[in-house]
Amino acid sequence: QVQLVESGGGLVQTGGSLRLSCACSGRTFSSYTMGWFRQAPGKEREFLAAIRWSGGSTHYADSVKGRFTISRDNAKNTVYLQMNSLKPEDTAVYYCAASRTLPVLARASYEYWGQGTQVTVSS
Repeated sequence: QVQLVESGGGLVQTGGSLRLSCACSGRTFSSYTMGWFRQAPGKEREFLAAIRWSGGSTHYADSVKGRFTISRDNAKNTVYLQMNSLKPEDTAVYYCAASRTLPVLARASYEYWGQGTQVTVSS
């Protein structure tokens, strides 16, 4: 049974940082691309970043490039999203997902999803 479990969300002030984690289990993810998305109330789920488990190549949405960094730890089967210089508009539920298809920016490409973790940035 595949499980993606996010953690690390919480309340942070504007300009602060958080690191989200996504613990992956239930199968071998070496052929997958792992992505982070977020969804704010009343808005569509938005692609943020992706990383190929094998090789580690990354891709970012323009809205977070330079502020967010995606990485993975093969030994721990965990993907991370380091978020810096947080803004109130970053407030959302953040989701981890796994994909074997393209394009990595598309929500429909992802077959496994975590339950999400709430990030709230206060002004």
